[in-house]
Amino acid sequence: MQVRIEKLVYGGRGLGRVDGRVVLVPFVASGETVEVEVVREKKGLIEGRAVDWVSKTPNRVEALCPLFESCGGCHYQHLPHGEQLEAKRGILLETLARVGNITWDGPVETIAGEPWGYRNRTQLRIAKRGPGTHIGFFAAGSHQLVDAESCPINSPMLNRAHQALRKMAQERRFPNFLREVEFFTNETDVQLNVRSSDRPLAKSFFEWCGERIDGFEPSDTLDYPVGDDLFRVGSRSFFQVNRFLVNELAQVVAGDAFGRFALDLYAGVGLFTLPLARQFERVAAVDASRRAMRDLRFNLERAQVEAQVVNLKVAEFLSSVLHPVDFIVADPPRAGLGPEVTAELVRLRPARLVLVSCDPSTLARDLAVLLEGGYRIRSLTLVDLFPQTFHVETVVALTGEQ
Repeated sequence: MQVRIEKLVYGGRGLGRVDGRVVLVPFVASGETVEVEVVREKKGLIEGRAVDWVSKTPNRVEALCPLFESCGGCHYQHLPHGEQLEAKRGILLETLARVGNITWDGPVETIAGEPWGYRNRTQLRIAKRGPGTHIGFFAAGSHQLVDAESCPINSPMLNRAHQALRKMAQERRFPNFLREVEFFTNETDVQLNVRSSDRPLAKSFFEWCGERIDGFEPSDTLDYPVGDDLFRVGSRSFFQVNRFLVNELAQVVAGDAFGRFALDLYAGVGLFTLPLARQFERVAAVDASRRAMRDLRFNLERAQVEAQVVNLKVAEFLSSVLHPVDFIVADPPRAGLGPEVTAELVRLRPARLVLVSCDPSTLARDLAVLLEGGYRIRSLTLVDLFPQTFHVETVVALTGEQ
C-alpha cells in the first residue's frame, strides 16, 4: 500500500490517507511517499510501518543512535532539529483547533536548547536472559527490552552511570531480581532510585554502587542548581528533565510578574515558587505530594524566602480561596487541570494566569473552558524540553481582565 505523508501528528507518527481512511506511520516525514505494511486496522484507521520509500524528503538526516526505531524513546532523530520544532508548532496549533476549537493567529515563541545529551533523568530496564543480564529500554509499544550501552539524549553523567551498571550486571553478585532503576543527576552527583524489584535490595548493593558509580552516594535527595537557586529533589519528587532549559522555563513562567498574592499550583519542589516568592508579597504553593512539600519547605528555608506551603489536592485548596488573587501558575500532570480546577480558576479569574502543559490535547480541553469563562490568551510559548521525541511542552499566558 502506497501512502503520501501529509503531516506529522502528536504521538510521533506521520498521517496519510488511503481510500478515505487515515493511515499512521512512524519514522517518516511530511511530503514523503512510502510503501506501508499494515500492522493494525480499526474502523477508519490503519496503523502501519514503512517498508520502502518511493520518495524521501531531502532534509532527512542519519539517526545518531543505532537503536533508533528499535528503542521506544525517540521518534524524530531522522529530522533536523529545526524541522522537529516546526512540526511541533504545527501539531500544537492543529490540536488546539481540533480539540478545543481554539484558533491562535499570534506568534508562537519557541525556546530551544542543545538537542542532544539534555536529559538529567533516565529509567533503565533490567532483564535476565540465559547466562547474562541485559540493561536498556523498552521497545515502542511493548515490554520487550532493547539492550543499550548508552543513550545520546542522556547527559554524560547518566551514560557513565548506565555503563557502570552494565559492568556490575555481568558479575555474579548482581541481584537477578532487580527489574528497573532510575538515575537522576546534576552532573556531579547521582541519585539511584529503585523503581521495580522482586524483593528488597540489601544495603551492600548500594555500598557496591558507591564503589562503582561515579558521584553516587546512598541518599534520598539530590541538590540541583537552577540559576541562583539550589533545589533539594527527593527520590520521589518530580523535577524537569531538560538540564539545559530548566532555568529558561522558570524564567518564562514567572517572568516579570509582581503583586500582592500569587498561587503556584502543582508546585512540586518549588521551581516556580522561589522566584515568585521574591516578586510577590504573599505566595501559596500547593501540591498533593507530601514528599515534594517537604523538599519545598527545605528549599524555601535555604533560599531565605517565604511562602505558604499547602499539602492538599489543588481543587480542594482552590475551593477555599475567597480573597482576590493577582497571579496563578498551574503546572498540572499530563492529565491536565480537569473540570473541578478549571471551574475554580474561572471563578477566581486573576489578572494573569500561566498554564504549563506537557500534552496538547489536555491543554486544548482545559483552555477551551478557561476561554469560555472569560480568559484571553496573551502569549503562547513552545519550550522544547524533549528534542528527538514527539513530546511538546507549552506555556500559555492568559489574562482574566476584560
